[in-house]
Amino acid sequence: MPLAVVLEEQDQNLSRLISWILVQFITSFMIFRLQFFCFIPFWVKNTSMLNSQPHVIVHCAAERRPDVVENQPDAASQLNVAASGNLAKEAAAVGAFLIYISSDYVFDGINPPYREEDIPSPLNLYGKTKLEGERAVLENNLGAAVLRIPVLYGEVEKLEESAVTVMFDKVQFSNKSANMDHWQQRFPTHVKDVATVCRQLAEKRMLDPSIKGTFHWSGNEQMTKYEMACAIADTFNLPSSHLRPITDSPVLGAQRPRNAQLDCSKLETLGIGQRTPFRIGIRESLWPFLIDKRWRQTVFH
Repeated sequence: MPLAVVLEEQDQNLSRLISWILVQFITSFMIFRLQFFCFIPFWVKNTSMLNSQPHVIVHCAAERRPDVVENQPDAASQLNVAASGNLAKEAAAVGAFLIYISSDYVFDGINPPYREEDIPSPLNLYGKTKLEGERAVLENNLGAAVLRIPVLYGEVEKLEESAVTVMFDKVQFSNKSANMDHWQQRFPTHVKDVATVCRQLAEKRMLDPSIKGTFHWSGNEQMTKYEMACAIADTFNLPSSHLRPITDSPVLGAQRPRNAQLDCSKLETLGIGQRTPFRIGIRESLWPFLIDKRWRQTVFH
């Protein structure tokens, strides 16, 4: 079964999601022929998709950095909205099942947890463009699926690829105090779990055409960045006394929702889902970057 995966060539974090999606589909009981469609922010069409006729398209491309979206609104809109709408049209034209990756930032974080039918109210431009992208997809492809997810982490080549893994340097360098946000409630989610959900959703859709519309998936461990950093320190037996929790609402950058927890019961009812415990997932992701090589060799070899 042909599969197309769409990503923005600068987005390494989502590229990790792509890698796990490929693994999931390759190991699936269904047979997929894998194809990539890469594009830059001003991409709007790729007619080669019409020739390849994929059965499933996973649309991961996005400008996902809220502060960048605020500073580059036109480019972000082209990628997050216009490109998504055009891709939805092409998917509909070839009869492909489109999975559009969206965000928990479509909600304002005031009354969690949020179900799929709850009315979105994004606080920042990034959330607005993702919501507009959702609408563009569903308006142009009635059989498409929107998958909203929270902050991602996983195996990386550079710590900066994820808002979670980027904290590791601050954790390791304990000779210097580090301020960590202890206000915004997050639900860190491993990319391989999202990839599993994409595979399971595609498999369900191949058997049941009624599988469409909006879905939520998320890890179930509620943590601030401070709590994540402390969990990372604990995982690697590192000190955490230098980490300072900041409980005030951030005043710089794009506004963030305090708690945009996603209710995932809709997918769970379908028998879809996988969750990697944070300490297990973060250990797998970060151990190559551990400075204390002696500890790493003792634990992992």
